[in-house]
Amino acid sequence: MLRKKTVDQLQVKGKKVLVRCDFNVPLKDGVITDDNRITAALPTIQKLIDEGAKVILCSHMGKPKGEVKPELSLAPVAKRLSELLGKEVVFAKDDTVVGENAKTAADNMQDGDVILLENTRFRKEETKNEENFSKELASLAEIFVNDAFGTSHRAHCSTVGVAAFVKESAVGYLMQKELEFLGNAVENPVRPFVAVLGGSKVSDKINVINRLLEKVDTLIIGGGMAYTFAVAQGGHVGNSLLEEDKVEYAKEMIAKAKEKGVKLLLPVDTVITQEFKNDSPAKTVPTGEIPDGWMGLDIGEATRKLFTEALQGAKTVIWNGPMGVFEFENFAAGTKAVAEAMANLDATTIIGGGDSAAAVNQLGYGARMTHISTGGGASLEFLEGKELPGVAAVQDL
Repeated sequence: MLRKKTVDQLQVKGKKVLVRCDFNVPLKDGVITDDNRITAALPTIQKLIDEGAKVILCSHMGKPKGEVKPELSLAPVAKRLSELLGKEVVFAKDDTVVGENAKTAADNMQDGDVILLENTRFRKEETKNEENFSKELASLAEIFVNDAFGTSHRAHCSTVGVAAFVKESAVGYLMQKELEFLGNAVENPVRPFVAVLGGSKVSDKINVINRLLEKVDTLIIGGGMAYTFAVAQGGHVGNSLLEEDKVEYAKEMIAKAKEKGVKLLLPVDTVITQEFKNDSPAKTVPTGEIPDGWMGLDIGEATRKLFTEALQGAKTVIWNGPMGVFEFENFAAGTKAVAEAMANLDATTIIGGGDSAAAVNQLGYGARMTHISTGGGASLEFLEGKELPGVAAVQDL
């Protein structure tokens, strides 16, 4: 259960509200190539406009590392937001983020107006959560709303520090939705509860595997991390991705699954090739029998069938990490099979951000999932059971 104040519990008419959004969108030659993160923030922004707030938006973009990098300016975001909201979003262009332009724009706001500040990471204090910059941000507003789930696992000025210097703080609709979906899925799932983990490294998901084994009925492991498990079972994986220092851990997890009565499913066959490229000739072999000089880039047909069948009848599914190199069309079949199986379920289906979110959207199944998380790293830490600093900083109910 969410025990944080939400935007619905705020009185905002005539007040200045600083909203931390996640506008870290991909740009190509100054043009936004995917505006999903912008559209995800619209419900909170629109709610505040409708209630007569003076809305001041802030976000980071990319990793300028405390330097002013014009190619990482939020100017294109202000333009896109103006189009989506059907009203002008004033871009306060200040290299110091809170400068004369921002202060003047904020002073001249009418109820329902919207301004957007420059990239918060143009200030080196931002990522260090230094008090002086937090106070500068807070000086612009009376209320702080954090709607940036994707960065809530980072303790920065604009996600954490600023909350200490405003009268009131709350979470936005996007953040609320993320916390409720991910929280409920893990804490009180409708069963059978299945988790699908993929991606390249076991080390990225150590704590997630450990915690999910306490919660799920079935755990499916694919992607590059599966080869470490294959070696733990005495298999040979050729030139496939392997974290030798995690083989013992994989053995422990196999034992833990057995002890907890959790069905742990690993790939039984693998699509292998000799070169890391889409058109490299491929063949399928049993997972633990990959010859030297060959590497696994996707799960094989028998594994696709095994995983798809394991998803049938599930009532809650969390998926984080692709089953293979889905960016290569010839090695995307495994990821596609899991996405399709989930899309056809009568269940709560949650995609844990990052590559899996990109994959389901790219494959055209995004609209058929219950929830696609906007934060890869944040959703992983949340699934590990960690308290996210950006959530902790917001006022409790």
